[in-house]
Amino acid sequence: MRIRLHQADIAEAFMERHYPKGFKSQDATITEYIHQGHFFFGQGTYKELFFEGIHIGYGNLAPHQNTRITFESDFETVEMHFALAGVVSTRSEDGRLFAFGHNQHNILYANGFKGHTDWGHASMQVFEVNLLPSVFKKYLPEDSRLFEQFDRMIGDRQTGFLAPHNYPISPAMHFLIHEIICCQREGIFKKAFIEAKVIELLLLQLEQISADPASSVQDLKAQDIDKMYAIKEMLEQNLQETYKLTDLARHVGTNEFTLKKGFKALFGTTVFDYRRDLKMEKARKLLLEEGLNVREVSEEIGYTYAHHFSTAFKKKYGMLPSVLKGK
Repeated sequence: MRIRLHQADIAEAFMERHYPKGFKSQDATITEYIHQGHFFFGQGTYKELFFEGIHIGYGNLAPHQNTRITFESDFETVEMHFALAGVVSTRSEDGRLFAFGHNQHNILYANGFKGHTDWGHASMQVFEVNLLPSVFKKYLPEDSRLFEQFDRMIGDRQTGFLAPHNYPISPAMHFLIHEIICCQREGIFKKAFIEAKVIELLLLQLEQISADPASSVQDLKAQDIDKMYAIKEMLEQNLQETYKLTDLARHVGTNEFTLKKGFKALFGTTVFDYRRDLKMEKARKLLLEEGLNVREVSEEIGYTYAHHFSTAFKKKYGMLPSVLKGK
């Protein structure tokens, strides 16, 4: 099993990887690779993990010019693809187009894929999980025409997407991706942790597609997408601040209606739900990893009263923060 990438007009590969034997066995070990430094297209870092039917790849790439990358693989896979930042389009050898914009995800099946990818000069951040079809099909629902079609596509070995359009990456998906990337466990514990998170991430994808098959962000203008990202960054960097929608809209030069519609379409949630989820996720980490008590966490994430924080935390996680803390 091999994947090979090279510049369109140069045959020599800048990355060629043979999948390790552990990818198709029940070996408990994890094989990891890191590609980083300066490449002909720019600079970047790309990390890979392999174990028992699962391949994870993630990284940041900063091309210094528009570049066409030709690639080829000699195996079949189901790929959970997450375009965390940047825009990329891929065209297969038979002319089929696979395109991803900012904060979009989808699931695709490929069998011996060959084609080329066009990279712009903007920075890109990507996270992808490759599964053996036998692993993926254990979790594929059977009560949907869309899923039945994808299952048939795999059986016929026809390359294509599960959904006809991409979906916004939800905050819950971002949190899981972050946990996978930042996992510090080792050996069998790392394998078990990442495998559980991958399955959870897959279920979130399937649930979102199943619940809202018509969702799409294709109607958003590029300038509106940039404004939504600016607001998302404001929320992430200023958790203690209290914002009104009108203030956020005015800050990026839009109106409240466009803000509500655009943010929901791009990130799959409302502005205030996203902010609440950010607060609760940070609170959980502060309680478990930083050793702060409930009152300290409440103040850290901007709550005036600790009991208001406790109520919000229980609504999110089903338990009081004091119970999670073990006190």
